[in-house]
Amino acid sequence: MSLTARQLALATLDRQLLLERRRLDVAEAVRRVCAIQAQTAASPYLALWNRVLDFAPEDLDAAFADRRIVKATLLRITLHAVHAEDYAPYHAAMLGTLRSARLHDRRFTSTELTRTDADALLPRLSAYLALPRTGAEVEKDVTGRFGEHAHRVWWALRTYAPIHHAPTGGPWSFTLPNAYLASTTAPGATPPDAAAGARRLLLGYLRAFGPASAQDFARFTLLGRAVITEALHALGDQVVRVAGPGRAALFDVAGATVPAEDTPAPPRLLPMWDSTLLAHAVPGRVLPPAYRPLVVRRNGDMLPCLLVDGQVAGVWRAVAGGVELTAFHRLDRAAWQGLTEEAEKLSALLAARDPAVYRRYGHWWDKGLPGVESVIVKG
Repeated sequence: MSLTARQLALATLDRQLLLERRRLDVAEAVRRVCAIQAQTAASPYLALWNRVLDFAPEDLDAAFADRRIVKATLLRITLHAVHAEDYAPYHAAMLGTLRSARLHDRRFTSTELTRTDADALLPRLSAYLALPRTGAEVEKDVTGRFGEHAHRVWWALRTYAPIHHAPTGGPWSFTLPNAYLASTTAPGATPPDAAAGARRLLLGYLRAFGPASAQDFARFTLLGRAVITEALHALGDQVVRVAGPGRAALFDVAGATVPAEDTPAPPRLLPMWDSTLLAHAVPGRVLPPAYRPLVVRRNGDMLPCLLVDGQVAGVWRAVAGGVELTAFHRLDRAAWQGLTEEAEKLSALLAARDPAVYRRYGHWWDKGLPGVESVIVKG
């Protein structure tokens, strides 16, 4: 039987822990959802608040501090939070993409340095980052011999070298200036190769976002077609084909289930760049095409969204003393009641951490959003 578009959306929400909050350790929750977009420091906290029952921000603070969850440049050449045990294979899978994106970029090639010049610094960089260091310190010590080009060499290295962002404090564990630490490998462990990493990443992706197509996986990671095809072939009967509503072939982990068409989807207040909105080929599964220009701004900013019955219905932002909810279409009383309850809980979380979260993105509201209804919910 062929799956419907709604079933695919519900499958994504279910596997992303967005149909029901689960009582999970934060590191296990991150593993379940594959990876959490972390280019804005608050987003992993708000992503897990949406997914983990009785989420305590202090638990995530501790997981970052003891490196059970690590923050690094990975998928789509963007910062993500991943389970520490997933970092090495995911990095191995992404290394070719990360390295090419930087060493073929004009900002590096204009220095007239070679890829060998950059790679030769990796052992020294790893040793220097045995302790947390700021980018300025790395530029001075590790890349300083390149003089005026040191900044661009470090710009390339910090993207593809096996390093993590180190917690620096603040309400969301990471503040500027960024600090960096070398990735550690368990004694005696064999580093994963790229092909093994791609297979593990694909399985993690399907468990978190499947059923999905090869194009979906490519969009989520920026891995190439040949790498994905090889991974699908090598996984054999661990992955099965699933019939869906479109022409693209869908794949899923063997034995995985999909919710029934009439499964209810509760309201949620997603953070900026939530992975649920970035995990499938455009237009995605939970963002109506008509609303995409309102949510995804021209420079790539993806605003924090309201989910109603499993679909984006508007956006939210923190305001003085609470949270402002803006709907793009008329919502019924039950929807507003559910969103209000979520906003009250979110407001309480923000009040204890950062009442003005995402403040730097407020200009998108100042420029005007065509909301039909807007409500301010006080904490």
